[in-house]
Order: sequence, then structure tokens, then C-alpha cells
Amino acid sequence: MKRMFLGLVAVALIASAFVLSTTTVMAQTKVLKMQATWPASLTLYDNFTYFVDRVNKLSAGALKIEAMPAGQVVPAFEVLDATNKKVLDGAHAWAGYWTGKNKTAILFTGGPGGTFGMDFMDVMGWLYHGGGLELYNEFYQKELKLNLVVFPILPAGPQAFGWFKKPIQTVEDMKGMKCRQTGMSGEVWQALGFTVVNMPGGEIIPSAQRGVIDCAEWVGGIEDMQLGFHNVWKYHYSPGLHENVTVGELVINGDVWKELSPQHQEIIKSAANETFLVWWTKWQRQNADALIEMQQKHGVQILRTPTEILLAFIKKWDEIAAAEGARNPFFKKVHDSQKAYASAVVPYKRSYFPPYSFMANYYFPTEK
Repeated sequence: MKRMFLGLVAVALIASAFVLSTTTVMAQTKVLKMQATWPASLTLYDNFTYFVDRVNKLSAGALKIEAMPAGQVVPAFEVLDATNKKVLDGAHAWAGYWTGKNKTAILFTGGPGGTFGMDFMDVMGWLYHGGGLELYNEFYQKELKLNLVVFPILPAGPQAFGWFKKPIQTVEDMKGMKCRQTGMSGEVWQALGFTVVNMPGGEIIPSAQRGVIDCAEWVGGIEDMQLGFHNVWKYHYSPGLHENVTVGELVINGDVWKELSPQHQEIIKSAANETFLVWWTKWQRQNADALIEMQQKHGVQILRTPTEILLAFIKKWDEIAAAEGARNPFFKKVHDSQKAYASAVVPYKRSYFPPYSFMANYYFPTEK
């Protein structure tokens, strides 16, 4: 009996220790509530969920993020203020949505107009090695007076020029057309003769079907297919210069960030960088497959954007950016920083990197 009693005591002690251990782990688990600006149906949201999964695994479950799609707590375009007020702990968004607060915001996405020739890796270089990320945080914390920290996470491009109901060759062909555009890119097209209509992505196809708009840009590839662009328009032009580099953001409330342990902060930083790279490679393959399906299954004509239109865009963007810099010192500060970084890396890459089209044309020549 004594041996049995001691055995029961040992089992009870083990069970108590297990319960205590489990309770302690649960108490130590940090849960952050974050909302995206995109619905869960978009591949852009997959970038968010990949990040969430990596944070969970890298922290062995000690740091969890509750990912929520657009609208679950606040409307999509209110996530920045909601994070500042700690209604949300963080958000998965795109700085171009905040140009109504200050147009400098668009520059942290990479910005329209080719970003002085920089590609995604160059812009990430500017952010991490050219002072860009410091300016990004300074912009939110000092210019907008928001209690936030920010990191790049989402490479949502290069984006296509857009979808049209008829072929175009010149800027004149586009004048008077009602086209869905956003932000400062919309300003450029408005100045070039477009009738610019701004609307969320989910409203584009219904508006096109009702004849409210004649053309639109969204993202390109898989994103456009999921929204059904190919069912409305059959002329798809690429590339574009409005968002040839466009980087989405992870914003976190400043107090929430300070409460995290140094290890958890590093996990978030590392997971964001991994998400940028690994998700992007998957997404580019999805886009490639989508273009093949558009052409072969849906009869979409994938057409090259006329050089005249691209040049007109870049020239007008330079004018608009210079005017904005003249009245907005912080815009000029960021724009000048980008140009200074580009002045070193762009000429270097032009010299060392073979033109992409050289090998592409050799192995996969375009039809004449």
C-alpha cells in the first residue's frame, strides 16, 4: 500500500508540474493583433500569413500574431491610425495609402517614376544601407506624430501599366479615358489627360461592367486574374512606371514594440526580411503562370507599353515631384536621399548586370 501511495503521489506531482508548466508557457505567450489593408482572398494577404507563421515557428510559439483581413476591426484605410491609438497592435499595409496625410509617404513604397532606375533590391539597399529606413521611421514618428515603428515586408511588383478596352499607342489615345488610378500616380495621369477615378480594388470590376471606367490598373498577374480583369478587358499593357517598385509595410505600435523582448524584436525583423524574399519568389512564379493562362485560356493580349507613354509619365512625374519637394521639405529630403543612393548603385548595375532582355531574347525570342 505504501508503495502504491507513493506512486500516486509521484503521478500527482508530475501532473501538477505539467499543468504549472503549461500555465506558465501560456502566460508567457505574447499575442499581437494585426490587421491588413487587403481581403483574405488576395495573394498579398498570403504575404501577411507567411510572416505570421514564421514568427510563430521562430519563437517556438512564444510570440503569436493574430492576422486579420481588411475590415475585421477597422476599415482598410484606418489601420495606420488604429495602430497609433493601439486599437490594433500592428498592421500590414502600403504607405501609398497615406499620401492624404503627407505625400512623402509614396516615396517609402519606392515611389512612382522608376525610382531613379532602382529595382527592388536597390530600394531595399537604400532602406537598409542608405538611411531610408531611418527616414521612414522619422516620417511616421516626427512628421506625422504617430507612435509607430515600421519595416518593409511586401514586394508587390513590378506592376503592370494596366487594362484597356481598346489598344493604345500614344498619350493622345488615352486622353479623356476614365481610368482607375491612385495616389500621386493618379496626379501624373490626370496631368497627362486621363480622367482619373480613385476606388478600392474590389470596386474596379463592377465599375467596369457598368461602364463607369474605361481602363484600370491594379497589380498585374495573379492578383488581376483573381479579381477577374480578364473577363472585362482583353488588352493588358506592361510594364508600368507608376509602381515598378512598390514595397508594402509592417507597422507596429511603438509601445507594443518596446514591450517586446530584444529576441522577439529580432524575430520580427528577421521574419519580415525572409517574408520579403521567399514570398516574392513564389509570387513571381504565380504571376508568370497567370500571364500564360490569360493568353492561352482567356484570349488576353499581353502588349508592351509604348515607350512614348513611359517617357511622358517619367517626365511629368519629375515635374510633380520637384513641385512637391519645393513646398514639402521632408519630401525633398527623402527624394534627394533616394537619388543620392541611386547615383551610385544604378550606374554600377548598368555596367555589371547583363541587360535582362539580352538573355531573354536569346533563349525566348518574342514573336515578330
